Amino acid sequence: MKAMKNIFLFCLLLLSGTVSAQSGKQAKDTTVHFKVYGACEMCKERIETAANGRGVKKADWEIESKILSLTFNPSEASLDKIKNRILGVGHDLETKKAKEVVYNDLPECCRYRGEITASHGTEKNIGAGTQAADAQVGGTPGLQTIRGIVLETSNKGEFNPLAGASIFWLGTNKGVLSDSLGYFEIGHTGTDTRLVVSYTGYTPDTISVGNANELKIVMANNNQLRNVTVKSSPRSSYIATISPIRTEVMTAKELLKAACCNLSESFETNPSVDVAYNDAVTGSKQIQLLGLSGNYSQLTVENLPGPRGIATPLGLNSIAGPWIESIQLTKGVGSVANGFESIAGQINVELKKPESAEQLLANIYVNDAGKTDLNLNLNTRLGKKWSAGLLLHDNFLTNKGVDYNKDGFRDLPTGNQFSMVNRYKYDNLNGLMAQFGIKVMNDKRTGGQSAFNEAKDKYTTNYYGLGINTERYEGFAKIGYVFPQKVYKSIGLQLAGISHTQDSYFGLTGYNAKQQSFYSNLIYQSIIGNTNHKFRTGLSFQYDKYNETFKATNYRRTEIVPGAFFEYTYTANSKFSAVAGIRADHNNLYGAFVTPRLNLRYEPFKGTVIRASFGRGQRTANIFAENTSVFVSARQVNIITSDAGKAYGLNPEVAWNKGISIDQKFRLFQHDASLNFDFFRNDFTNQVVVDMENSRQVKFYNLQGKSYSNSFQAELTVVPATKLDVRLAYRYFDVQSTYGIELLKRPFISGHRAFLSIDYTTGNYWKFDYTITYNGRKRIPYTQDNPPPYRLESYSPSFVQMSAQISKTIGKKRDMDFYLGAENLTDMFQQNVIVSANQPFSPYFDASMVWGPVTGRMFYAGWRFRIK
Repeated sequence: MKAMKNIFLFCLLLLSGTVSAQSGKQAKDTTVHFKVYGACEMCKERIETAANGRGVKKADWEIESKILSLTFNPSEASLDKIKNRILGVGHDLETKKAKEVVYNDLPECCRYRGEITASHGTEKNIGAGTQAADAQVGGTPGLQTIRGIVLETSNKGEFNPLAGASIFWLGTNKGVLSDSLGYFEIGHTGTDTRLVVSYTGYTPDTISVGNANELKIVMANNNQLRNVTVKSSPRSSYIATISPIRTEVMTAKELLKAACCNLSESFETNPSVDVAYNDAVTGSKQIQLLGLSGNYSQLTVENLPGPRGIATPLGLNSIAGPWIESIQLTKGVGSVANGFESIAGQINVELKKPESAEQLLANIYVNDAGKTDLNLNLNTRLGKKWSAGLLLHDNFLTNKGVDYNKDGFRDLPTGNQFSMVNRYKYDNLNGLMAQFGIKVMNDKRTGGQSAFNEAKDKYTTNYYGLGINTERYEGFAKIGYVFPQKVYKSIGLQLAGISHTQDSYFGLTGYNAKQQSFYSNLIYQSIIGNTNHKFRTGLSFQYDKYNETFKATNYRRTEIVPGAFFEYTYTANSKFSAVAGIRADHNNLYGAFVTPRLNLRYEPFKGTVIRASFGRGQRTANIFAENTSVFVSARQVNIITSDAGKAYGLNPEVAWNKGISIDQKFRLFQHDASLNFDFFRNDFTNQVVVDMENSRQVKFYNLQGKSYSNSFQAELTVVPATKLDVRLAYRYFDVQSTYGIELLKRPFISGHRAFLSIDYTTGNYWKFDYTITYNGRKRIPYTQDNPPPYRLESYSPSFVQMSAQISKTIGKKRDMDFYLGAENLTDMFQQNVIVSANQPFSPYFDASMVWGPVTGRMFYAGWRFRIK
């Protein structure tokens, strides 16, 4: 068959003059087109980055057609090497598959093989190419094969092959694509007589076949469309279309829209996630997803446990923004393979990989308050099989006078944070891959009143002060093996060990805590019969040892949770797929429990995706670390226990999450646009209630009554003009819980939020980003039992925030960025953010009543330099 194909091509090319016309000429830039499998905008960025290199002038991959258009100089670049680079980052070609272990390391939204499988064996998908045609020829009686070549004529009258041309039978969806030499084969039953040939830049041509079985199709010059340029660029943020689990992907491009010094600031341009200060003095921030605090969102780093437990309040600050390659945000329940703790959703952070990231990235950021961030990323390849990366971050603030509301307290603590990641990756190029590394963080913060001096005033009533000293050490490893003869079968092991220590004081109150954790997850995946039926199963183990001392009372516990899971993925076709999973775990404090989860995806017609999800989540509350209001107020702590053998004597938190979403893609203003709707509801069967409805105390107790959250969001993304992106969103929350015997709205949750983001890029590499958000009013806990000067309104006012950034890319290789921006342009900040700020040691002092920004308008500037 291959020999016949070569002879056929040679004869046609010889007759058309292609061979003689090109013989003896020196190699110049050549453009080829070939299929590369992928799924989304993030795939586009990865494929084009891998294809680019010395001698490559242009690489453009189209998501819909899967065709990569490549312009290169054959004397400087080898096409085989370019293809191998693409395979090396996990993307299949028509003629060769990427290694399974590399493919499995792709983010969930980039898993494209389910889509390929759905179209194999039929001619329904044009992308099936000659392989699908060969399959039909071999299996259908009476089916003949039409062979041909698609050519174009140059201005000099020469014939050149067209790769990636679409050839299909008129009135059907049966078709193929021409290969890199313009060659194609398509099945012919005799009932179809007219072929349609189309290619970007030409008007479609219809050909009557008759009894012919060999065709030479020349797209003539007079069929060319004039002045048509098709360009596409990856979206900075998008919903993955293929996976049954609805995942929003925020790429590195999205993170560059703002300063994004750390993970908490990465969501400031995202309408789905709220970012708010935990309190008015520690500088720590938390996220809110589906109307629930970040405690209910499972945070993972490359699918390994991220900051959790006592690391929760400062965890988002510990991951530097320039380290991040992408963020995958999943609302509702995710996969059972990632554990049982997800209730509101999952946030997975992908760090920059040593084998694919830039060799060097340096970043300097400074704002007008004096806060400075320094970053240095170093990555290198150590031979063919090894690669190594070193990520460094340091930030510091020495200015004690950051006090926007003039209440005598520092709005931001001073101090220094240093963190690093040192990682290594090994690939033996025969199915075995391993990566391992260490992470270190050392954070020292001092806050409180501006006049506080730690050396003289610590644990005295001279001035109110606080100090937080944190040390965190992590070791991690991943080992995976793909069976060479059965690439659909693989086994992987994930390991992580963490030691986290915090020594702190808040006024006269001390809080010291230590957490030691170990995590392992063994995953085996394969198929049942064929790749329409895939499964993965495995065993997990989570060990957490806590030792906390608060106000001279010691709280110790050790949680040991072994578990097992099974997850089945069914891909009926390109329209319907489902992921059903179940896991069983045993907690030594709470006993055995089962976590079922189901995710469905249905695409009734192209461009419209409907998803539904249902499942259970369970977690153990860490009441002190997750509620810094305990530390920064004069409230008395009252823990109403139910069983002394449990964590703090309280039951685990359990909730059921249900969700539905509709994602619609369409064309508007001659560009791609999308309209997304989602609705999620959480119902808690048990929750640790944080009751602050008495101004003198904070109570922790098990839920006695209802607790639920309803979340609705609508989002429109359009491109009104080339390089101008506009995103509009509206979100509604109804979050209520039973406090005592009364069902009340959860405090500090805005019921209504509107969002507008505008991004524009010029042709000379200027970039303008602008974001505005409207936040509706929020309920404030009851304070009427305070003296009149210390009483607050029942609801906060609504407010508007704006941020903007201008950046310029320069250099011959576009390797340097300068950026200038402003946060909180409206200069809106909470005036009386601390209750009884003038008497911090009185029984009315409370720095936890935060409903709005703590700091006012802030300007910043920065510089980035990269070597690819």
